[in-house]
Amino acid sequence: MHVRAPRSSGCYVDLDLEEGCLRRRSRRGSKGVELPSDAAGDALEDLGCQDEDSAGSVLAAFLWWLLLGWIVHLYSIYDAAVWKPEAWKTEASEQLKNAILAFFSNLLGGKMATPAYDRLTALDSSFLLLESAHAPLHVASTLTFDAAALRTADGGIDADAVRARLASELHRIPRYRQKIAWIPLTQRPVWIDDDRFNIDYHVRHTSLPRPGNAHQLKRLSARIMEQSLDQSRPLWEMWVVEGLEGGDRFALISKVHHCMIDGISGVDLLNTMLSPTPDADLKPEIQRFIPRRVPTGFELWRDEMLRRIRLPFEVVRDVRQFVAEAADARLEFMSRMRSVAAALGTSLRVASATPFNHKIGPHRRFDWLEMSLDDIKQIRRGLGGSINDVVLTVVTGAVQRFLERRNLNPGQIDFRVMTPVSVRSPDQRGKLGNRVSAWFLDLPIGEPDPREQLRKIRAISLELKESKQAVAASMLTDMAEYGSSTLLALGARNVTRMLPFNLVVTNVPGPQVPIYMLGSRMLEMFPLVPLVDNMGLGIALMSYSGKLFWGFNADYDLLPDLGAFVRATRDSFDELLKLSGLPPTLSGEGAAGGAEAGSSREGGGIRPPVGLEPQLHLVKQS
Repeated sequence: MHVRAPRSSGCYVDLDLEEGCLRRRSRRGSKGVELPSDAAGDALEDLGCQDEDSAGSVLAAFLWWLLLGWIVHLYSIYDAAVWKPEAWKTEASEQLKNAILAFFSNLLGGKMATPAYDRLTALDSSFLLLESAHAPLHVASTLTFDAAALRTADGGIDADAVRARLASELHRIPRYRQKIAWIPLTQRPVWIDDDRFNIDYHVRHTSLPRPGNAHQLKRLSARIMEQSLDQSRPLWEMWVVEGLEGGDRFALISKVHHCMIDGISGVDLLNTMLSPTPDADLKPEIQRFIPRRVPTGFELWRDEMLRRIRLPFEVVRDVRQFVAEAADARLEFMSRMRSVAAALGTSLRVASATPFNHKIGPHRRFDWLEMSLDDIKQIRRGLGGSINDVVLTVVTGAVQRFLERRNLNPGQIDFRVMTPVSVRSPDQRGKLGNRVSAWFLDLPIGEPDPREQLRKIRAISLELKESKQAVAASMLTDMAEYGSSTLLALGARNVTRMLPFNLVVTNVPGPQVPIYMLGSRMLEMFPLVPLVDNMGLGIALMSYSGKLFWGFNADYDLLPDLGAFVRATRDSFDELLKLSGLPPTLSGEGAAGGAEAGSSREGGGIRPPVGLEPQLHLVKQS
């Protein structure tokens, strides 16, 4: 091929491209210099070469071949539709989708690159969009361990061993070495590898001042948990805390952004990081981390455009799958639509005003409570219902007592709780991200009889199961995948203005056998659920090794008497236990309602009235 390349002096250089080489010829016709074929494209580009053939001819040839390809492809689709109707439903439509995607992929810059990122779901993204400076949305927990296996010669804790142990497991948790990036011109986040990952930033070491009691640990937990995670780094932290009273224990305070995990995936993560056996490998092997290439902004935008082009085909696929799986598609569709309408109606009902439901500030109080899981099961056997029904009845009694203490009439308040419901399938276990839906329940706080409270809650739970409210809520979150990112952002930012519930109560089943960190047995695990605007109290529960651990996260200013609520929870539980035929238990009370609920400010909470001073119960466990 003969190419004429202009030069800055106004003259030109003739180039011959033949037999895999680029030959430069001067005007005098000398042989010149040969360039290998792989350098030919670069040389032509550097010289600004233009083919002597007109650009119009090239464009015409491209459009001709494109038109011919579409004619052939459309004929194949017609042939499949006429002669192979079954193939039309599957193969031909799939071919059409692939052809359209290939066309737009080439139009937008070539084939899609090998993914070097992971896209967040709409539900995961909502936790990023909901977050604000005074309402960080990370889930957290305070764990205590027996310190014997990790005690150093000077009486401290070997934090370097803990750090090395976590580093050795990070290859099994890729998300822990990824950070957030945003697709240009959209509000959609993706996960990309952090090429500057440093585990020393994420695993930190601190100590309590003497005497290192439970109240000080609660205060430290509140202070750490109220601080937002740095979105320019992987969204997790873990604090190794030594100096606990007695010297035979240490604590781990862990926080992970809610866009990474829900309750069930948090338990799976815990099982990955800890061990079911006390065998301690103090020098674990750390695998080398090689971050993947970070995509450019254009690549992210291009792939997002292609994803949106795919959406209609995915909708058709989902509808076909629904029709194929449903025994009666019409009946199932109408049932789900009724559930969606009911869920929307519930979500549009604004919750009643209570002391919990006002604008929150940036500071927190954190308190906890410990119960015997066998006692919970005894209540279930004696009075009926599930473990979750018993938990909600305990919360009902606690709210009732607390409102009366604030001189409010519970019978005049419609009090609604939101309880997350896992929709994680068995094949999704061990994977991070959120697979949750929600139930909205009106607690019978105006009912004075605890047995009647339990009966009503049990009836509501059965009704919710039959109404498929959790399925409807899950459908609404799935539909957000097909919506605009702008609408998702607006919805996330405005959801707290008309909050449809007063309180979040989440109950997650944890491991029922002892687990270990480098030979140190975990003794307690107190979970934390984050707060949002107009919700000043959140209750999280997790069962572990025969015990049920409660974590109470509260706004510092809205609930200065958080300890009173914790004591009301204990009193409500003891009353149910007595009604079931067993006396109130003193075992496993933990540090319920400690001298002052842990808070993020110096000085702790307010002093309760005389006669209501809480008792501090420390339970030694081996």
